[in-house]
Amino acid sequence: MANIETTKQTDAVLREIFGNMDAHTAQEIRQSYYRVVENLQSLAELLEIEDAKQPQTAGPLLDEHFRAVAAIEAMKDSRLGAVL
Repeated sequence: MANIETTKQTDAVLREIFGNMDAHTAQEIRQSYYRVVENLQSLAELLEIEDAKQPQTAGPLLDEHFRAVAAIEAMKDSRLGAVL
């Protein structure tokens, strides 16, 4: 229950910050956030596909794929997506 309250408090603070922020800056942050998430997903998919095409050197691209997936997972913890 405390975790839900903390999340609600964080969301409220972020909404207040973005509400007081210059509209242009808030829009830039919003667009950048969604671009990053979208591009990380594309990157992860492309790395996985290209790794499968490299049987003689399989591995390094898949390692990078997993790094991109980890970054996607980290972004899921961000409250920006819920607030923006």
